[in-house]
Amino acid sequence: MFHIILLEPEIPPNTGNVIRLCANTGCDLSLVHPLGFSIDDAQIKRAGLDYHEMARVRDYSDLAACLRAVGPRRLFAIETGSARRYSDTRFLPGDGFLFGRETTGLPASVLAALGPDAQLSIPMRPGNRSVNLSNSVALVVYEAWRQNGFAAQDHT
Repeated sequence: MFHIILLEPEIPPNTGNVIRLCANTGCDLSLVHPLGFSIDDAQIKRAGLDYHEMARVRDYSDLAACLRAVGPRRLFAIETGSARRYSDTRFLPGDGFLFGRETTGLPASVLAALGPDAQLSIPMRPGNRSVNLSNSVALVVYEAWRQNGFAAQDHT
């Protein structure tokens, strides 16, 4: 139903947590290289527990290849500082959610290509940098899923 795209993730436990989230929500996960770790990293496996086999995870050499393969209905960039809140958006099956690196977020060129209407933020207290990546993914996915009646998501 929904596609999660992590652009150049750096921290293994965050990606492991997202794998576990995908297994429990039926979302597909795409990892865009370069990764800051090996996909076989023990920290990913520890965070994802035994959910790896229950989630569909694919990796891509670059964002363009990922978007061609995934073909999301609409693509939303989740980025600190966007004027539009994720919770004010009506999500539809097939939507994609793009998240950037833990340390730098999404590149300005990616944000510019998507435009301001496709950029969503998560509210937080002023002066703070960002919410943890795996927590951010969970907030957006569960809101989108809630809006769609927690409909069963199938990987077929």
